[in-house]
Amino acid sequence: MAQMSRRDHAQHRRLGYAGWALLGVLAATGAQAQDGNFLSNIFKYGGPTVPPSQPPDLEPAYCPPVDVAEGGAALQAAGGQPGNAASIRTQFSLGRLARECARRQDGSITVKVGVEGRVLLGPSGSPGRFDVPVTIVIKHDDKPVVTRSRRTSVTVAPGEVQGFFSLVEEDLVVPPAMTRDYDIEVGLGGGGGKAKSAARRKRAPAAAPESAGAAQ
Repeated sequence: MAQMSRRDHAQHRRLGYAGWALLGVLAATGAQAQDGNFLSNIFKYGGPTVPPSQPPDLEPAYCPPVDVAEGGAALQAAGGQPGNAASIRTQFSLGRLARECARRQDGSITVKVGVEGRVLLGPSGSPGRFDVPVTIVIKHDDKPVVTRSRRTSVTVAPGEVQGFFSLVEEDLVVPPAMTRDYDIEVGLGGGGGKAKSAARRKRAPAAAPESAGAAQ
């Protein structure tokens, strides 16, 4: 009996040491937990620590339709006397226009613009490769904020009288202070003129869609 009691006593001592060790582990782990104790974080978040907070939902981005710059819808190249239709070599013209807008964490908006168009051979034209100058402008209060001038190429194959071109311009950034009242404008050539809109648009409505990609 005495020997059994000593064995029991030794076992209790070992269990006691293990218990203190377990409590030490829990205490150390709990000290690393944030915004709550170890067990509450396990039940709430599935781990001993609080996960990093998610960024707040961003306000939908205002995305106005694309305007065509005055005089920027078409561009002609003539080989003879100006005004003589028979001397026209090529005519470039805009087709479908599209845009997509997304708000960034700093409150600014990035705009992506898609442009489609065609080149048509005139009476003095011949097949070949042609460069098309396109200008995209972001405006605020009728003043340019961002201007991008691009050249894209289009080929008219032998036996054809027209060819088509397209381009996409990305990362046009609208500053945070201008994101509720800005315009998007596209034109052939230098562009940047007054937009062909009946009246200047007012400030964006509060429920404007976040992005839009429909053709104009």
